[in-house]
Formats: sequence, structure tokens, C-alpha cells
Amino acid sequence: MAIQQLTLNQVNQQMQECIQNCLACHSICLNTVTYCLQKGGNHAEQSHIQLLLDCAEICETSANFMLRTSQLHARTCGVCAEVCERCAENCDRMGDDAQMKACADMCRRCAQSCRQMSMATA
Repeated sequence: MAIQQLTLNQVNQQMQECIQNCLACHSICLNTVTYCLQKGGNHAEQSHIQLLLDCAEICETSANFMLRTSQLHARTCGVCAEVCERCAENCDRMGDDAQMKACADMCRRCAQSCRQMSMATA
């Protein structure tokens, strides 16, 4: 079954940026899960790991919805913005840690672009 693939030139610049932010956030959240599990302690709390995984999942889903130009992508972007914001706050709780700061920063960039996408097409 062939799936129609859209080139990024076929979607507007704002959506391109949001897709890239979602994919980058998905990646850093999964990478941070591994980092946190290796680090242990507060980093490995179940609720923290779960939020990182939730964030990775919704980011991937939002990117997929935009890549397919789903009519529901504004809704997934709205949820994605909320989850990314929570994840960023949770990462900030971990203190002065370069990996956690990088993850929080990426989550905030993704939240901002997803929020814009959810409002632009709502």
C-alpha cells in the first residue's frame, strides 16, 4: 500500500518549522529517557520517565498529522503544546544538568510552534 509523501515544499513555512521542532523534540525526549534511567535517582522517577515518553509520542503524532495534512492537526498540536510545556517544567525540576536543560529548551520551542499551529488553523 503506497502512502502519498508530501515534500516539505508542499507545506507552508510555519508548518515546516513545527514539524521539524516536533521531530527534534521526539528525538531529544527519547534520548533523555535513556540518560535519566542511567543517571537514576530523581531522574528515573516513574512520573518523569512517563512524561518524557508521553512528550515523545505526542510530538511524533503531531508531526505525522501535519505531514499527512490531517484536518485534525491543529488539535494534536494543541495537545502537543500542553504536554511539551509540562515536560519542560518537569525537566527544569532536575536542577543544573545540561541534558535536562537541552530537553526543556527543545520542549519549549516545540510548545511554542505547536501553539502557533493550533491557533493559526483553529
